[in-house]
Amino acid sequence: MNKILSSTEHRPWPLPQSPWVMTQRWNDLLFAHWPLPAAKLTPLLPEGLVADTFDGSAWVGVVPFWMDQVRFRVLPPLPGANRFPELNLRTYVLDRHTNQPGVYFFSLDAANPFAVGAARMFFHLPYYWARMKIDRGGEGREVQYSSERLLSRPAHFRARYRSLGQPCIKGGLESFLTDRYALFTVRGRELVRVNIHHLPWPLELAEAEFETIDLPRAHGIRLPDTKPLLQYSRELVVYIWAAEPLPSLAKRHAPAPVPAPGG
Repeated sequence: MNKILSSTEHRPWPLPQSPWVMTQRWNDLLFAHWPLPAAKLTPLLPEGLVADTFDGSAWVGVVPFWMDQVRFRVLPPLPGANRFPELNLRTYVLDRHTNQPGVYFFSLDAANPFAVGAARMFFHLPYYWARMKIDRGGEGREVQYSSERLLSRPAHFRARYRSLGQPCIKGGLESFLTDRYALFTVRGRELVRVNIHHLPWPLELAEAEFETIDLPRAHGIRLPDTKPLLQYSRELVVYIWAAEPLPSLAKRHAPAPVPAPGG
C-alpha cells in the first residue's frame, strides 16, 4: 500500500474495505468560504441531509482548481481526459441518520466533456460542462481563473488568487471546512455516499480578487456581502471509492415490527 493510503490516523473513521476506484491530483486550489444561516440552505438540500454548522453558521464554498493524474483503478490513463480545470460550489452537511459529516455539491463545472459524463454516470454528481481558462505564474504564483458554463443554466466565474506563502494553522473552522472524507449525492430518489481519502490538507493563507461570481446565484444561493475566508493549497492527491447507497428514509423511519401473538 502506498504512503497516502497507509496514513489514516487523521481520519475520523477507517478506510472502506472495498478497493478505491479512482485517483486524482488537485492543484492550485482556492477555498473561498462565506457563512450563511443554515435555514437558507436547508431547502436546497436533499432529504436525509442537514446543514452542518460551525459557531451557528452554515458555510458555502466556491473552489476553483485544476486536476491531473486522473485515472480509474482498472483502466490506463485516458488520453485527453486526465488534466483539466474544475470549479465546485459546495456546502457541509450531516447525514441525518448517522450524523456522519461530509460535503454536498450544488454543482461541479469542468472543462472536459468526457469527465463530466463519466462523473455523472459513475458518481451521480451534478457536473456541468464549461469553457474554462487558467493562467498561472507571475509574482506570487498568481492564478487567473475563468469559467463560463455551456449548454445549461448560465453561470460565470472570473477571479485572480494567490498564496501568501504562509502556512495556515489548522484547527477550528479551517479543519471543519476541509477535513471531510465523504461526499453525499442523489441517485434517482436515493441518497448515496462516496468515500474519499487524502492526507491532511496543506493549507496556506491566500488573497483573491473576484471579478464575476454568479455561480451561487445560479443555484439559488445569495452570498453575504462580506469578505470570504480564503485558503490556498498547492496540490493534494485524492482517492475515491464507488458510490454506495444509504438506507432509504422509509427504512430509517420504519416502526419496529410488532411481535406476533404468543411470539
